[in-house]
Amino acid sequence: MVTTTENPPTPPTGDPPVVAHRRWWRRPWMAPLGFVAVVFLVFSLPPYLTGDPAASRVPAPPGFPAYYPLLVAHVLFASVAMVTCFLQVWPWFRQRPVAHRYVGRTYVFAGVLPAGLAGLVIGAVSPFGPVIAVSNVMLALLWLSFTVVGYRMARRRRFADHRRWMTRSFALTFSIITNRVWSVVLFLTLSPHLETTFKGDETMLIMTVAGLGGWLGWTVPLLAVEWWLERGDAARRRARSRAGTARTWA
Repeated sequence: MVTTTENPPTPPTGDPPVVAHRRWWRRPWMAPLGFVAVVFLVFSLPPYLTGDPAASRVPAPPGFPAYYPLLVAHVLFASVAMVTCFLQVWPWFRQRPVAHRYVGRTYVFAGVLPAGLAGLVIGAVSPFGPVIAVSNVMLALLWLSFTVVGYRMARRRRFADHRRWMTRSFALTFSIITNRVWSVVLFLTLSPHLETTFKGDETMLIMTVAGLGGWLGWTVPLLAVEWWLERGDAARRRARSRAGTARTWA
């Protein structure tokens, strides 16, 4: 493996610094992540490729005819975001600056921005109640904000900050998958309490599951990413402190 310096010189072409990474098969989390993303898309996309509102897994609220077209747009653009995001976090792919830059622009302008704006509208009028609606709006706003800030950091050649913000964006891009996992767990956990806690009201049960699953779906991954980022920062601070101490005593 080639060893690089901590702060390699910036290439004159305007590309981000290229740092050697471990080979792709030494990143064991990439294969499961890609597999889960493909399975999720294969399961989620087909109903929205037919153009038939009756095939939608999300019922449209009454009096809002634009809901289904916006939902289809959100699903399609979010699928672009998920595929391109996977490529962007793949260390092997990030070593190809030109491809990384163009796929990154696709992620931002043909993925997150249109998907986030459509999601902001349809999320605010969710048929599953106000709790999930607030979660949807917060998620869309943060997703858009993290991605735009990350893009601006890259344009300013602040690549360390770019990586931090895009890591947060990645967490929210894939949070739709963890949302589904939480929803299944919550439904199985709360269903036995239908006749007691929920007084036999299935609508209230569904709204509760949707609301809790929606909030947990994106807050838990985002907190995990923040912990991971802070852990890395702390390790770098300790390394700099040790290096400074070593120079002092040299």
